[in-house]
Amino acid sequence: MVIPVLVAFALALLWALLAAADQIRCVDAARAGARAAARSEPETAVLDAAREAAPQGARVEMVRAGDLWRVRVEAPTRGPGVPALTLSAEAAALAEDTVGGAAP
Repeated sequence: MVIPVLVAFALALLWALLAAADQIRCVDAARAGARAAARSEPETAVLDAAREAAPQGARVEMVRAGDLWRVRVEAPTRGPGVPALTLSAEAAALAEDTVGGAAP
């Protein structure tokens, strides 16, 4: 009886570690996309930069809100269907075209 419980516990730990790693990748992808958007790179380059760093199957959105570019990355976790989660991260960066205006 103990062995099945230990196996289930080990699988749950493995799933949690994979989910944590994917969350970190979502954060990194959002930051990479926000940096690329802030440099005024084309939208396709921004989305490619974010998707390259994101987990497989991630969805990337970018939007400009005033002087800030916001990039949001959402990705489903891998694993069994019941404990599946949607991981997400958002990053914002100041657009470079707004920096260094005329001095008063």
